[in-house]
Amino acid sequence: MVTNRFRAAVPEAPHRTMLSGRVLRAVVSAHTVAVVAQPVFAGVYLSGDYDGLRWHAVGADVVSAIGLVQVIVAIVVWVRLRRVWPFFATLAVVVAETVQYLAGLDGALWLHLPLGVMTVAGLVVLFIAVWLRPLRRRPPIPQTVEEPKQQEAGHA
Repeated sequence: MVTNRFRAAVPEAPHRTMLSGRVLRAVVSAHTVAVVAQPVFAGVYLSGDYDGLRWHAVGADVVSAIGLVQVIVAIVVWVRLRRVWPFFATLAVVVAETVQYLAGLDGALWLHLPLGVMTVAGLVVLFIAVWLRPLRRRPPIPQTVEEPKQQEAGHA
């Protein structure tokens, strides 16, 4: 709470997102842009431009790198803000991206394509979630300490 001469108590803007939350938003935004570009590059390749496959491969490396950075930032959000859901959501997306990356290298299009659609959808949902609500520090859980029982008079 902030106090000033004119108002007795003014709450500290509870709607403000902390710095680590803003960094997470930036990384998730970059990750989303990179992953949405992947189907575009694949479409360019399927249209007959073979450079599209090279762009798709480079894009896969960029998406994977940003995903790993996002895992680190999500861990920081977990530690600093006590918000665990961004870490588990990020972990699910990065695991799916890794499986998809390996399926693409192996040429397993039966897995690569549907998993790609699900990965894009999952990351877009995560993007919406981190931008929809503020990421502020969760208050600590109050610790309860049991008081020793006092012995009643006459009972020794």
